[in-house]
This record gives sequence, structure tokens and C-alpha cells, in this order.
Amino acid sequence: MARRRKGRAVHGWVVVDKPSGPTSTRAVGIVRRVFDARKVGHGGTLDPMASGLLPIALGEATKTVSFVMDGEKTYRFTARWGQATETDDTEGAVIAESEHRPEEANITAILPRFTGELEQVPPAFSAIKVGGQRAYDLARAGADFELEARPVTISHLELIEQPDRDHATFEARCGKGAYMRALARDLGAALGTCAHIVALRRTQVGPFAMADAISLESLESLGHSAAAFEHLLPVRAALDDIPVLSLTEFEANRLRCGQAVSLLARANRERIQDLTKGAIVCAMSADTPVALARYEGGEIRPVRVLNL
Repeated sequence: MARRRKGRAVHGWVVVDKPSGPTSTRAVGIVRRVFDARKVGHGGTLDPMASGLLPIALGEATKTVSFVMDGEKTYRFTARWGQATETDDTEGAVIAESEHRPEEANITAILPRFTGELEQVPPAFSAIKVGGQRAYDLARAGADFELEARPVTISHLELIEQPDRDHATFEARCGKGAYMRALARDLGAALGTCAHIVALRRTQVGPFAMADAISLESLESLGHSAAAFEHLLPVRAALDDIPVLSLTEFEANRLRCGQAVSLLARANRERIQDLTKGAIVCAMSADTPVALARYEGGEIRPVRVLNL
């Protein structure tokens, strides 16, 4: 007899407001226990010192994680001028110091240089792989290595406040792969000093905002209860920016079986008039997502079938 898989088939998104301290893995574990979920994944990890939004996917929602991770993210971070650390945050030892403190006018003048498409060298203590090993493992072992600069996009960068001469708080909106620790480090260098992050909070991830979130402590206190399930968002919540294509039941069944659906008939012209070649759509049958599908050559082909 086949072994029963542990957990229940729970599908949807839970948006957790993670506090500073716990790892993203611990947050995922708490969500798994609260919902007794068979399958769980997250939409973009947060460093232990960071707080804020951690969207966690359950069941079939894990098939939509890439759409969340590829979306823009918004952060608020505080840089500490005059000290560089080995980790570019408060977790590492101080490795350089400077007496120089930048003025507000100099800070705001330099921000356009860090907005748009730019090359960024990730922190040495990061999850990027070097020769098959994580950079943070190599860094902890004292290995000598260099990370190559990678293209990132920062669409918005604003100075929010300067509570004192040693600190400055910023808000940044960025695409996938941008490190706020590296941004603070590079801002310090460009301003003739050094810097590291002392506070970091993520306030938006793709379609998810703080209004969607529940604190990790509150969720854990609810336990496995009906009240906890009130915070389970539908799978489609991650797909708000993706065009929706309504299907007949016959078309939906073809996609569920991994087959393409032709839309060349004249009757379908209105349905596909706004679709471009290669577009990804959320194929729906009534109110239920059926698949993520690609429109090409007058037909849609399933990319990820959603078994809901």
C-alpha cells in the first residue's frame, strides 16, 4: 500500500509579517504547522535581521512563486555611516571606519546614480553560488573569492529621514536580485565614507502589500483553527498582474490534460485581441484558475497546470 503523504492539500498564499530575528525557514515551518500543509514554499527569502513581508505559498500556489519573486519589491532601510562590516549589516564584524559623514544635499544629489539599471556586486555573505558552494559558506571559512557584478534595477530610491549624523533612512523599490545591503555599502563609498545596514524592512512583494499581512506571532497564536484559514489568500492572489482568459469547460479540460487550445476561430477574436505573442495568461474556468498558459501561434499551451 502506498504511503500517505504527510499534511493536508491546502492551496493558497499566506502573507506573513516576519519580525527581525527568525529565519525565513522558521517562518515557513510555522506556517506549515498552523495549516498542516503538505507542500509549502516562500516567495523571496528575508535575512534574519530583516523584517516585513514574507509571502508563503501552500499547495498549488507554489507553482506561482516565480511570478511573485519576479515582481518589484519595496524596502525601507537605515544605513549607518562611518562603519563597514564584513556582512554589510549588523551581523558582521566592523572591518573599516571613517570619520566622514555626508550632508543631506550630498546624499540626495547622488541618488540618481543609483536609480535605474545598474551593475551591483552582491555582498560576500549571500546565497549566491561560487563553484557550487554558497558564498556565505566560503566567506565564513575565510576563503578568498570575488563575486561578479550583476545587472539589477532600482526604480525608486528616496531619502526619508536623517535621525542623526550617523544614520539615514531610505525607501527603495527594486526588481529581482537587488541587495539593499550592497546598496547601502555602495552609497557609503560613493559619498566618501563607508556604511552598513542597521535596519531593513520589506513592505511590498509583487502584488502583496502590508494590508495583506498577519504577524508571525499572531498567526502562530491562532494555531490550526478556522481563524487561521481566514488569512489564507487564493492562489490567484499572486497573479493580479497577469491577463485572465476565460475558458469553456471543454477548453479547460484540454488544458488540464496538457493539451493546447486553439483560439483561431473568429468567435475568439475578442477574447484574444489584447494578447501578444508569448504572453502568459491565467486561464480560468468560472472562478477557478486552471493553468498558467502561453499564447502563441493562435493557441494557448499550458505552462503550469493548477490542480484545484
